[in-house]
Amino acid sequence: MNDTDKLLKEIEYLRKKMSSIALSEGITSPESILLSQELDRLLNIYENQKR
Repeated sequence: MNDTDKLLKEIEYLRKKMSSIALSEGITSPESILLSQELDRLLNIYENQKR
């Protein structure tokens, strides 16, 4: 498994976790926000790798 595959797996994991937390605790909960920020960071890394 290469770095891009690992990154995509981590992105998918965080998406699912963030959705679950947002449904149970609310989209503005501190944990939802932290997960969203981490997901944004990983998505930016992924976009930069594609270039």
